Amino acid sequence: MLTAPAAPPRPSGGTGVDDTGDLGEFGYEQQLHRSLGKFASFAAGFSFVSILTTIFQLFGLGFGFAGPAFFWTWPVVFVGQFMVALNFAELAARYPISGAIYQWSRRMGGEVVGWFAGWFMILAQMVTASAAAIALQVVLPNVWSGFQIIGEDSTLTSASGAANAVLLGSVLLVLTTFINCIGVNWMSRINNIGVTCEIVGVIAVIGMFLTHAQRGPEVVFDTGTTGASPGYGWAWIVSGLMAAYVMVGFGSAGELAEETRNPRRVAPRTIRLALSVSALGGGLMIIGALMAAPSLTDGRLAAEGLPYVLSSILSSPWGTLLLVDVAIAVFVCTLAIQTAASRLVFSMARDGRLPASQILSTVNTRTGTPIAPSVLIGLVCIGILAVNVGNSAIFATLSSVCIILIYLAYLMVTVPLLLRRLKGWPHGGPQVDADGRKLYSLGRFGLPVNILAVGYGALMVVNLSWPRAEIFDPSGDYPLLRWAAPVTVAAVVALGVACFPRGRTTPNPITIGA
Repeated sequence: MLTAPAAPPRPSGGTGVDDTGDLGEFGYEQQLHRSLGKFASFAAGFSFVSILTTIFQLFGLGFGFAGPAFFWTWPVVFVGQFMVALNFAELAARYPISGAIYQWSRRMGGEVVGWFAGWFMILAQMVTASAAAIALQVVLPNVWSGFQIIGEDSTLTSASGAANAVLLGSVLLVLTTFINCIGVNWMSRINNIGVTCEIVGVIAVIGMFLTHAQRGPEVVFDTGTTGASPGYGWAWIVSGLMAAYVMVGFGSAGELAEETRNPRRVAPRTIRLALSVSALGGGLMIIGALMAAPSLTDGRLAAEGLPYVLSSILSSPWGTLLLVDVAIAVFVCTLAIQTAASRLVFSMARDGRLPASQILSTVNTRTGTPIAPSVLIGLVCIGILAVNVGNSAIFATLSSVCIILIYLAYLMVTVPLLLRRLKGWPHGGPQVDADGRKLYSLGRFGLPVNILAVGYGALMVVNLSWPRAEIFDPSGDYPLLRWAAPVTVAAVVALGVACFPRGRTTPNPITIGA
């Protein structure tokens, strides 16, 4: 039986020409412009996670279920995701190709597995980009009332707030689509500036929290008043969804591999670094907020989250400046997600795996970017945003379910990789990157790390999918929504079966043997 080919021998030099020849060994031409350095690669993963955006939105979710001790779900999720990131880093060193999740899963599990991993990831990234864009409604009207263009109530769940959120989010998506179309250099410059602002903002927030602390760090051992029934353990597990929602997308450096100089060395490091820095900064933000909150028992911390803490310690000018920084984080987060999704669509289309593949795989020779995928994703995201006008509960449910699709796509990499490890992967002995250095490898730790990654991923999919009314139908108005996760996943699989490219051949087929 045939097996997926081992990574080819590495060229000896460290130039862009070598990277181009390296890509040619996989059967692909260098069409995208290869100009990204180490910081740009790191910024792609960090801005996708975007702790300033996601923790700003989701802090109340974790605290509301398990009180201050929900903090401990953060390191637990980080350890689990870091096991996944280590496996991704090893694959990024050996397969530096755009559309990373799709390319890695097909090389480990075959064409069918690869296609469905890509299918899950595309849908998840489009919903995630929409969810990130809609966060502007939480920020901009608080910066200036003039941003509330439709109606007067800026609350995201109100009729005017929902409509205004769609308007602001649509404008943002038009801007990110334009930036993605004019070239990766512009995208990386804007993203780098945005990530720098976000890192400065995170440091400033942590510093303000710690200098206004009203209690010590031992607060993280306080279980609060939640969890009486059916027990605190169950409440703590539910609160872990906050961390699970935040710590995804760290593998975006792999999506931009064909635009990164010496990606075999850079991408593995930036995948691990993006997750680690996000986890450290996010953990300190959570502890700081718990220490600085005016009250842990009046209900406002669960209902309002970080804005409640910030508004209590910041005067107007500084508070406004910080909100502007959060808006910048929302912007670059949306940009990073759309960029990653466009490269995934391009990669699958280049292999003839999507409808209109010829159009979607075309790269503009001047900008070096696949314009059609960016435009398509922007339009679809705006369409998804419109759901929030009709029913914000359904939009929130879609946003939750899309995270499950991401975890499933991750499993479609780690499970086949584990099976390949059991058969001796990686083959061929030590390999080197474009600078002649050995590729990143887990060595003898590969198997146990891979097992932990699979076990963690499976448990998290179950946790994310559990039909909880408090997650999927908090208002109690739509009881059927609590089953949204399994129903949506089943629908996505069924639609994927219908859309699977039967009878089409890929120019670079991968056949996995027993």
